[in-house]
Amino acid sequence: MSTEKLTKIYDLLFDRFGPQHWWPGQTPFEIIVGAILAQNTNWTNVEKAINNLKRANLLDPDKLHNSNHNRLAELIRPAGYYNIKAKRLKNFLSWLFETYDGNLSQLENLDTDSLRQQLLGINGIGLETADSIVLYAFNKPIFVIDAYTCRIMGRHCLIEPGADYEQVRDIFESFLPSDVKLFNEFHALLVMVGKNFCKPKPKCEGCPLELLPHEIAEYF
Repeated sequence: MSTEKLTKIYDLLFDRFGPQHWWPGQTPFEIIVGAILAQNTNWTNVEKAINNLKRANLLDPDKLHNSNHNRLAELIRPAGYYNIKAKRLKNFLSWLFETYDGNLSQLENLDTDSLRQQLLGINGIGLETADSIVLYAFNKPIFVIDAYTCRIMGRHCLIEPGADYEQVRDIFESFLPSDVKLFNEFHALLVMVGKNFCKPKPKCEGCPLELLPHEIAEYF
């Protein structure tokens, strides 16, 4: 693997799709809520749930922390698994208030690894969700890996079969500059090509990664 190879992939995607302006959200807290709600659903459904919270004037750490579980679950129903996700939001908020008095700004002072490990200690916060919060809510350099990324990398023989989350993340972080803006844009672009071309049933014709030089694919 080399920086040149990953940069080539990035350039092909950026030339086709342009900047993605991720992550949707007006505040760090909205981004955190969105990351938790985004588990196992699409963003359209997350937007509906977040809009419900805004209309109810609950998109605030203190108000959401003190909200009734059943009411919260009903408001986020569009995001699916609403009882489970309401509990996960409550778990995050309990941790935030018990550990940092509900003050999100205190998390900004944590280094990337410390913040990540603390988030992973919260019941219901997995690797992708934690890394999304670290990168998008707190602008700390960590590369988010998702199913789209693994599918794309696997189909282009860029990872070993069965490579796990941390192994794939290590590829990006080892061969790219540790840059928040780059990690943000690259992940968003991979999602874009995954949604439009590298689907479970691939649509290779017209995909920007069709233009990858053969020697890149063959190298792996």
